Amino acid sequence: MTRLMRLPLALLMALLVLSLPLPAMAQVDDGLATVRLDGRALFRLGGTEELEARLRARQIERQLLTVLETPQGISRARITPAAENDDAREVTMAGRILMLVTEEDAEANGITLEAQAREWASVLETALVQASTRRTSERARFVTDVRGSVDTAFARLLEVAISIVPRALAALLVIGVFWALAAGVRGLTRIISERLVRDRTVENLIKQVSYYTVWLLGLIVAATAFGLEPSTLATGLGLTSLALGFALKDILSNFVSGLLILTLRPFKLGDQIVIGETEGTVERIELRATQIRTYDGRRVLVPNAETFTSRVTNNTAAPVRRAKVLCHLGYEVEVAQVMALLNAAALETEGVIDTPPPLVVLLELRADGLTFQLNFWCDSRRSDFMQTASRVRIRVIRALRDAAVALPDPGTSTVRLLDDPPEQS
Repeated sequence: MTRLMRLPLALLMALLVLSLPLPAMAQVDDGLATVRLDGRALFRLGGTEELEARLRARQIERQLLTVLETPQGISRARITPAAENDDAREVTMAGRILMLVTEEDAEANGITLEAQAREWASVLETALVQASTRRTSERARFVTDVRGSVDTAFARLLEVAISIVPRALAALLVIGVFWALAAGVRGLTRIISERLVRDRTVENLIKQVSYYTVWLLGLIVAATAFGLEPSTLATGLGLTSLALGFALKDILSNFVSGLLILTLRPFKLGDQIVIGETEGTVERIELRATQIRTYDGRRVLVPNAETFTSRVTNNTAAPVRRAKVLCHLGYEVEVAQVMALLNAAALETEGVIDTPPPLVVLLELRADGLTFQLNFWCDSRRSDFMQTASRVRIRVIRALRDAAVALPDPGTSTVRLLDDPPEQS
């Protein structure tokens, strides 16, 4: 499948998924909790300023179980004004406060405070009477308590599933949408960059930034669909920023270094560089690592933090590069003749450029002979550099032999033909 075909398919998938309505049940939790007795649901209520809904429901359940400890204490529930709040009512039984009914509870159900208190008091009274009848003996009490605990556990598990699963599905749906969008944006960016941007490094930067930006937006939307408020999420990240900073130090360092490398561009795709002991051609610059293909065909991933902070030698930053050949000869040679021969040999070698011209210098006067250095310029790419240096060596030996210049005796001296990195001028 070609690139032009994959892009419309990705965009079409995104549009189809976006057209599907999110399920209504995948909304943020409504903040209500169910009060249960022996696993049977009695009613649902919200939280108060002091207690959230879940803790409030558990507190009422504990009070009901306490009343059941003395079945003879079960009587009609009484409703009295709260001692510390005139806008609330207390539901009591046998002198024990079962629960506090607030004005917010009444407003949530659309009835008056008195009506809400009477309704819940009646439900509690009935539930206690029925629970008491299920505990007519020690054996029945044991069976009822076990069954109630199991039913309550499964009921709460179901409540959690009903609350979390739809939101998790909604979050996965959002991630799927943004995955398709990110793939579409990356494909579209690649096509546009190939036509408008000639620099592969800039093209790579645009593709990665756009791709990960869409993914970041998708994760934020997915977190919101799951029920996490952005402000709550930001607060949580702020509270754990120190721990995250230590845990993700290397990852964040590589990420930031990758952005700086792509922005400052100390090297670009296709450059031949040296980082520490790694030398090769830059194939990819990702936000985490720089991918280098060594000259023996191996792929090396160098973390961007190491790349950004290390000394990097860019052998192909300039189109040409200087090489040198060292030639060690005896004192019996004619210096001017040898220098002319070396210069001519370099000029006649394929791959050596005329400007700047080759340069021959007498480098050293050694006890065992003279050392000449031939400097010449050639293509900076390693393959051309190595081949040109080899041709220069061959041409130098041939020129010296043709001119009847005595070559050094292998038993007493050597000819050193070396190519070194360019020196600072």
